[in-house]
Amino acid sequence: MFTGIVTDIGRVREARHGNGGLTLSIETAYDTGPIALGASIGCSGVCLTVVAKEKGLLTFEASAETLACSTLGDWRKGSRVNLEQAMKLGDEMGGHLVLGHADGVATVRGRQPDGESVRFTFAAPAELAPYVAPKGSVALDGVSLTVNEVDGMNFGVNIIPHTLSHTVFGDAAPGTHMNLEIDLIARYVERLLAARGRA
Repeated sequence: MFTGIVTDIGRVREARHGNGGLTLSIETAYDTGPIALGASIGCSGVCLTVVAKEKGLLTFEASAETLACSTLGDWRKGSRVNLEQAMKLGDEMGGHLVLGHADGVATVRGRQPDGESVRFTFAAPAELAPYVAPKGSVALDGVSLTVNEVDGMNFGVNIIPHTLSHTVFGDAAPGTHMNLEIDLIARYVERLLAARGRA
């Protein structure tokens, strides 16, 4: 589990497709020594398991299911990736609870200055749009964000200068795809309401 606070921007050294999945080697500024094989790392909002490591490099494997729900299949050598190590009990909860399970892909519709920050407008997939609420939380490429407003399938967020310079949001432009994870609470409320409707 993660908090949506990015702590490094990694860079893909190798993306190798095979047997329906993907093997990714990502360069990182993390001290990889203490990171155990089998550890979970949030990679632009997708929880991946470390399968190999060396100094400054972590290797992961992604399944066909993960590729179908995320942007990972589009990553190439040189792609920049938001990284977050899994939280530990007692860590500060700076964002919101993020599972690292991408629900789908959102698309940047607009980017414009808004005072010292930048306002981004996103289009959510139709099946996920009902779970995005004003002043609710979403994770975009693993970044915990508060939704400003919702208009149908579109929603807006503001990105402060620090986040722009310390995440891949600095690269984002209209047409950019980002991994979207809806809020954990919205996910379970929907499940409970659906169960009551069948009762």
